[in-house]
Amino acid sequence: MPTAAPASLRVIIVDDEALMRHALAVFVRSAPDMEVVGEAADGAAAVHLCAELRPDAVLMDMQMPGVDGVEATRRIHEAFPEIRVIAVTTFSSVRYVVPALRAGASAYLVKDTDPDELVAAIRDVVDGSVVISPSVTTELITSIRDGAGPTTVESLADHEQLSDRERDVVVLLGRGMSNAEIAAELHLSEATVKTHLGNVMAKWGVRDRVQTLIRAARADIVRLT
Repeated sequence: MPTAAPASLRVIIVDDEALMRHALAVFVRSAPDMEVVGEAADGAAAVHLCAELRPDAVLMDMQMPGVDGVEATRRIHEAFPEIRVIAVTTFSSVRYVVPALRAGASAYLVKDTDPDELVAAIRDVVDGSVVISPSVTTELITSIRDGAGPTTVESLADHEQLSDRERDVVVLLGRGMSNAEIAAELHLSEATVKTHLGNVMAKWGVRDRVQTLIRAARADIVRLT
C-alpha cells in the first residue's frame, strides 16, 4: 500500500490589511506541507475561526482595530493552548514584543521577515520552539536582563526549586531546542522531557515555554544571546 502523505500544517492568517493577508497567504502556500484554512481581518474573528477550525498556527497582526492582536492572542492561548500564535508586525520595539509574548505568542516576527524564514518559523513553533526575529532579540534580552541579576531572592529561589535534570532541560530550551532535540541530547524520552518542563512551569507559576525562558533568563539559568 502507498504511504499516506503527511498531514499539512493548518494556518490561519489575521491582518486588517487585505494585501498583507494575501502576501502572507502566498508565502504559506508556497510550502508543500502547509495550507491556509482561514483568514480574518480582526481579533474577534480570529478567535471565532480558531474555535471553528482548530488550526495548528495563527499568523497574527498585533495592531488592529477593535480586538487587537495581543488580546486575541491571549484569548486563543487561554481557550486553545495547543494552537501556536505567531505575532507578525511592523514594530520591532520591545514595548510591543513583551505584551505579545506575555499574551501567549510562541513567536514574534517583523513583517519584512524573509518568506523562507516565516515558513520555517511556523514549523518550529508547531514543533514546540520559540522564534523571535533577530532585529528585536538584542533589545528584548536587554529588557529581560535589566535589574534581574542572579543574586535576587527570586533568582536564588528559582535555582533551588529545580532539580538538576529540570535545570538541564531549561538550559537546552534556552538554546532553542525542541522537545525532541532535548530528548535526544539528554537521552530521555520526549514524554519525560514534557514532564520535566511541566514540572518547571508548575514550580515557577508560568504557563508556557516563552514565560519559562523569560523567568530562566532573569534567574541567570539561561543566557539568551
